[in-house]
Amino acid sequence: MLSKSRILISVMLLLIMVSFVNLEKVEALDLAEFGSRVMSRGDEGIDVAVLQQKLKQLNYYKGKLDGLYGSGTVEAVKKFQRDNGLKVDGVFGESSFKVIPNLKAELNYNISRDDIILLARIIHGEARGEDFKGKVAIGSVILNRINSNQFPNSIRDVILQKGQFSSLMDGQAYYYPGEEELQAARAALLGYDPTLGSVYFYNPEIATNTAWISRRNFVTRIGDHVFLR
Repeated sequence: MLSKSRILISVMLLLIMVSFVNLEKVEALDLAEFGSRVMSRGDEGIDVAVLQQKLKQLNYYKGKLDGLYGSGTVEAVKKFQRDNGLKVDGVFGESSFKVIPNLKAELNYNISRDDIILLARIIHGEARGEDFKGKVAIGSVILNRINSNQFPNSIRDVILQKGQFSSLMDGQAYYYPGEEELQAARAALLGYDPTLGSVYFYNPEIATNTAWISRRNFVTRIGDHVFLR
């Protein structure tokens, strides 16, 4: 068990070191994946979240921005295709890319760049060794907590809530995040949520305090983590 003073030092380092990260690439991630593949039912990712947001701005999509290409996205794409004289199949391919307006993707949260970096640091600390989807999942849990009345209502306050994230206590969260962690944070902020609204997660291989798990509802497993509501 780490002492309170060491935990406090870890938190202070986390907040101080945000200022020393190169932020240039953070602003360039909005549309990085959009247009790189044909999208259809069952796909998921940052590009699907961007598509949903564009379709919402055009009043075609009415659902949640979750980055999951489900029936709501299919129907929105079909309406868009019908109105633009395209083949109506619900698949967003080359012909659809050519006619969709070049609308700027927007984050779902009005936050500072420092908070984006802070989110990327926690993703790095909690999901080191995970693939991209697993990293986005950690970021999504933090954002889902903001929308829950059980938790604080800002990224910083959620992350710094006492006893919630082991990477704050073992010092992993104040290492520099890499490019993939920055992209994962951006993807979560754009709306990609592979956890389907989860607000808790744990690694069953290393978890020691598991008494609380039986009181939560299983949602999904992604990589090494189980996600719960």
